[in-house]
Amino acid sequence: MQRIRPGHSRFFFHNTFSYCLFMLTLMLLTTVHAMAEPSDWEIDPEHFSIAFAVEHVGFQHQLGMFLEASGHFRYDPQARQLSGGRVEVQAASVFSNHQRRDDHLRSGEFLDAANHPVIVFEATGYTPRSGDSDGGTLAGNLTLLGNTHPVELDITLNKHADYPFGHRRETMGISARTTLLRSNWGMDYGVAGNLVGDEVALRFEFEALKQ
Repeated sequence: MQRIRPGHSRFFFHNTFSYCLFMLTLMLLTTVHAMAEPSDWEIDPEHFSIAFAVEHVGFQHQLGMFLEASGHFRYDPQARQLSGGRVEVQAASVFSNHQRRDDHLRSGEFLDAANHPVIVFEATGYTPRSGDSDGGTLAGNLTLLGNTHPVELDITLNKHADYPFGHRRETMGISARTTLLRSNWGMDYGVAGNLVGDEVALRFEFEALKQ
C-alpha cells in the first residue's frame, strides 16, 4: 500500500480547504444575488383607497375619494430599491358623497374627466429612511389635466408577509401621503377669493401582491 507523505497530505488538505472555501463563497454570492432580485408587485384593486381633503371657504376641509385606480411597481424589499412604478386613477370615479358636487368636480373647472380621463403617477426614484425604519420618500411625476410635474410622497411600509387567508400570497401593505397645489396643474377654480383651497392633501392606502 502506497503511503501519503506528510508534505503531500498538507498539500492535499490545503487545496481541498481552498476549494471548499471558494465554493462556499460562490454559493453565498449567488444566494445574495438571488435575494437582491427585484420583483413585480401588483396593487390589489380590492384594497386600494385614495382619499383627499380640500379646504372649503375656510369653514371645513371637504373629504373625498377616487373609487377606481390601478397600479404596479418593481421593488426589491431586501435591498429597499425601487426600479419603476405606475398608478392610474380614473378621474370620473371622484366621490364626495354629493352628486351635484361630484358632477362639478368632473367638469372642466376641476378634473375635466371627459378630456383627461386618467390621472397618472410615474415613479422615478425611492429613498429609504435611514436605520431600521420601514419607509422613505417616493419621487415621481404626476400627470393631471395634461400637465406633468414632480411630486414626492412619504411612504410607510406597514407590513410585509404572506397573507394569512384567502390568496395567501406574499403581500406588502403600504400607506402614502403627499400635499400638492392643484393650481400648478392648471386647476385654479375657486383659488381666487379662497372659495376652494389650492392645497390638496392626498392619502393612499393599499396592499400589493408579489407577482
